[in-house]
Amino acid sequence: MNNNTMPDEPLFHISHKTCVRCYSCVRICPVKAIRVDVNTEFPSILPERCIGCGSCYRACSPHSISYRSSSGQTKELLSSGMPVAAICDPSISGEFHDITDYRKFVEMIRQLGFSYVIEASFGVDLVALQYKELFDDFRGKYHITANCPAVVAFIEKYHPELINNLAPVVSPMVATAKVVHRKFGTDVKVVFIGPCIASKDEALRYDGDAKIDAVLTFVELRGLFTEFNIRESQVEFSEFDPPLGHKGSLYPISNGILQAADISEDLLTGSVITTEGRNNMLDAVKEFDSRIELIRRNFNIFYDEGCLMGPGTSPGGEKFLRMTLVTDYANKRLITLDKEAWEQDMASFAGLDLGREFQADDQRLPVPGDETIEEMLKMMNREGQMHNDIGCEACGYSNCRDLAIAISQGLATTEMCHIFSGHNRQEYIQTLRTANETLAKTKIALKESEEKARHEQEAQKESSEIISIMLQNLLSGVVIVDEELRIYQSNKAFIRIVGEEAALIDEVIPGLVGADLKTLLPVHFYKMFSYVLSSDEPIENKDVQYEDNKLGVSIFPIRSHKYVGGILRDMYTPEVRKEQIITRLTEVVDENFDMVQKIAYLLGEGASKTEQMLNSVINSYKNPGKK
Repeated sequence: MNNNTMPDEPLFHISHKTCVRCYSCVRICPVKAIRVDVNTEFPSILPERCIGCGSCYRACSPHSISYRSSSGQTKELLSSGMPVAAICDPSISGEFHDITDYRKFVEMIRQLGFSYVIEASFGVDLVALQYKELFDDFRGKYHITANCPAVVAFIEKYHPELINNLAPVVSPMVATAKVVHRKFGTDVKVVFIGPCIASKDEALRYDGDAKIDAVLTFVELRGLFTEFNIRESQVEFSEFDPPLGHKGSLYPISNGILQAADISEDLLTGSVITTEGRNNMLDAVKEFDSRIELIRRNFNIFYDEGCLMGPGTSPGGEKFLRMTLVTDYANKRLITLDKEAWEQDMASFAGLDLGREFQADDQRLPVPGDETIEEMLKMMNREGQMHNDIGCEACGYSNCRDLAIAISQGLATTEMCHIFSGHNRQEYIQTLRTANETLAKTKIALKESEEKARHEQEAQKESSEIISIMLQNLLSGVVIVDEELRIYQSNKAFIRIVGEEAALIDEVIPGLVGADLKTLLPVHFYKMFSYVLSSDEPIENKDVQYEDNKLGVSIFPIRSHKYVGGILRDMYTPEVRKEQIITRLTEVVDENFDMVQKIAYLLGEGASKTEQMLNSVINSYKNPGKK
């Protein structure tokens, strides 16, 4: 019974952690079921489009593609306490050439915990007989064999119009599962062991007497042998459980199923064409669809080169060696086979329902119009390739037009075109080279700027130190305050003028930095600083009474409304008094100079003597030691 159960986990998966974006998987996929994300440029497999052929898995050199494992599921079945039967594909003889006797191989499988070990060659015999009857009873319609699950999926998804031409016969795997359930009971669990990865999804289609609980590839079986340390040297002989097959052992070779039922392959009189391999499969289906009325043959098609080279076999297998091992194995089995018992078994299972149905699952994408294709080609700088069937195929598509179609369908990106990406790469390299040159020049300029800034900073530091020394050695008090009247800087003379309280603060906070001027000076005094801050106008040479002293005060803006500076001079100190007398005498001379000139004009020498006398007074104050 067809079940068509969808798996929870896709059959294949690409790990972006190890993917190198070489697009080998895209190039090899026969149905373009791998989409390249336009943002990350990583490929991802689209399960709904995949036919399970495994070409991408084998083409991935970084081993970034994996398939759904059945090892854990198989171990759960073996530890469940239920009887479990192993169905082995006849291609074991080609895969396990390192095991010298097939009877040792059978016992190694039993050592894993299987209750029964059956070879699928008997199921092949049953299916082959069905095909013989179908082909012999020709009623005007030609058929395509339905043994290869990848071929079946390809037709259901990409040639659904040929579904009625698929032979309505189950595969040997399913036929053998029916045999197992009839002979050993419906409660027996079934694990199929074979070379095909697509069989994992095929098994999900069936339930009832056709149910297969797990599908192991040969690679997975080898892994279980290693995990449980099962080796040929440690086991005895053991035979397959009956029923045994006849010529069904030849099934791994593509035309083996025809020979199993003596279906004629005569070039003159035969009615069947056998082909194998990815490209041959694609061509065969295409020609069957378009030329079958001229070809007038049934098609026996396998995606791989027979089951010998299935993607679930060990990598590096040699086709003709495996073919030889299969035929040698078949001959050996035929020598010891009880032909009469085989005929009786065939008769007892002749009533099995081996029919099947197929379901269309059209995954063909609409082809965009010529205008859209031209636009895609223009994006890749591939104008003029619209009707050119020749291409480098490096992108995975046969020509530029097919790639342009895939891009418009969301399956590919322009960067997959090596010519386009190479051109872009050259432009990028040139841009990068120019950017590097600019960066190098910028680095030099930055270094020079940093050097200049360092020199300026050192000069500023030196200048600041000089100014600070000069400031501290001035006899006049100097203070700089901010807009909140907090001291930014002051000298020793200012601290001395302000008094003892300022000196105590200076011991804790050198220079009174951050101290509030309002707490150090009386209201009428610090309000002059507030006035200059708000008005931005200086106060010059104003006499201010401070305690017992008379101070000469000048306050001036340094930064508008932000900082002001004040200069305080004790008018009673000899130096300041002398300076004041000199200044004021000079002012008297300057203010009365015009009048002196008039007096000189009127009085002649008298005025000149008066001026000399005044200058003499000034000089005497300037140079007290000179007469």
